[in-house]
Amino acid sequence: MAERGPDAGRVCDDRPVRHVFNCPLRWADMDSLGHVNNVTYVDYLQEARVDMLRVHAPQSGSEDLAEGVVVVRHDIEFLAPLVFRPEPIRIETWVTSLRAASFELRYDILDVHRDGTRHMYTRASTLLTPYVFTEERPRRISDAERTTLERWLEPGDT
Repeated sequence: MAERGPDAGRVCDDRPVRHVFNCPLRWADMDSLGHVNNVTYVDYLQEARVDMLRVHAPQSGSEDLAEGVVVVRHDIEFLAPLVFRPEPIRIETWVTSLRAASFELRYDILDVHRDGTRHMYTRASTLLTPYVFTEERPRRISDAERTTLERWLEPGDT
C-alpha cells in the first residue's frame, strides 16, 4: 500500500499545496536494465491522480473525478533513470489549468533529500475531461468539482 506524505492534500492559509503521493516501486516495474520501464510511469501517474481525487478530495460531490474522467493526452519528459529500491518515489501533483469541460494535471516524480535539494526523474502532464460513460459523452465540470480542483490550482505553470 502506498504511503501518504504528511502534507498530502493540505491547504495552508487558503493557498494550494501540491498533493504528495509516495508510490512504492515494484520489482515487476523494472526493465532488463534495472530501470523503471517507461510505460510504468503512466501507472504511477494514475495512482497519484486517483489518490489525489478520491482519497484526498476535500469537497463532497467531487467523487466522480476519480473514476468519471478520461485521459485526453499524456505528456512525459524523462529526465533521469529511476532504478529499483525499497523506498517509495515521491510524486507531486497539482492542477495547472481548469476549463469548462477539461483540466490539466502536472506531476513531478522525484526525490527530496534531507537538505531540501530535489532530484527530478520525470515531469509529466495529463489533460483530462469528465465523462458520462453511460451516455458515452464528455460533460462539464460541476461547481463542486471546480471547488475541489481549485484547491490544487497553480495557474500559469509551464
